[in-house]
Amino acid sequence: MTIITPEPVWKARRDWIKRMGASAALTGGVAAIPGLALAARQNSESPASLPATPHPDYQIDARLTAESDVTQYNNFYEFGTGKSDPYRHAHRMDTEPWTVRVEGEVHRPATWSIDDLIKLAPQEERIYRLRCVEGWSMVIPWIGYSLSVLLKQADPTGNAKFVEFVSAKQEDNMPGLAAGILDWPYTEGLRMDEAMHPLAMLVFGVYGNVLPNQNGAPLRLAAPWKYGFKSAKSIVTIRLRADAPDTSWNLAAPHEYGFYANVNPDVPHPRWSQSTERRIGDGRFAPRVPTLPFNGYAQEVAHLYQGMDLAKDY
Repeated sequence: MTIITPEPVWKARRDWIKRMGASAALTGGVAAIPGLALAARQNSESPASLPATPHPDYQIDARLTAESDVTQYNNFYEFGTGKSDPYRHAHRMDTEPWTVRVEGEVHRPATWSIDDLIKLAPQEERIYRLRCVEGWSMVIPWIGYSLSVLLKQADPTGNAKFVEFVSAKQEDNMPGLAAGILDWPYTEGLRMDEAMHPLAMLVFGVYGNVLPNQNGAPLRLAAPWKYGFKSAKSIVTIRLRADAPDTSWNLAAPHEYGFYANVNPDVPHPRWSQSTERRIGDGRFAPRVPTLPFNGYAQEVAHLYQGMDLAKDY
């Protein structure tokens, strides 16, 4: 059932959040701002701020990608396959109310509101300035915290070996679903040790504001050492499992998209090389540069795959 918030209510709420955000910016507060996730998002007069401070361990020394590129050039097939389709159509997605169910191999299953998830680890809320692959190379200041914070809260059982992420499926609001490109809803997964790594991140905002719809509002995953399709958007269910979940692109084209999807310059996609890349914003004639193993995060994550054949387990 679609629930539509009356216009006077959401306008008053948006104005209140804007005032609270301005106050927090002056005082440096983060945890004192309830209700940030209830903000009006894309196409609002002014997006709600989501204050955060830089995380000292995850600040790469590279120029940020322009906000306009991050928010207007996207892969989000639920809204169409064109790179501008999400920006043009994602405002149709209902994000209020929004809950996330954490279930499966856990001792404490629960359904969380976005507000409660944001407040779950207020001291952990930081800007992660990460090198990301969203189908192309970008450097993005995501706002959120490590997925492990939520998983520990759920208290995994000893059988939990994998984590499955299920995205929203809103047939009336997502025109791309009709194309039948994938078996919806979009589903992705991580191995448990990958999900517990501090670089695996729950994302609520970007560039100091709550996530725009086209970037996966109100909650998405960021796994920056993997190709972009691994980072599920608009998540509604997080399910811990004993077995590996079937994932959308692996089901659609298993010879092209493996479960692990680690950035690897030595393993070409069947239809193109992945040995070099060009950052979005550098211009179409800018020289390509070598792709870094694990997207530059080899020091942090390579140990997770010790002994594996990364050409086979792609």
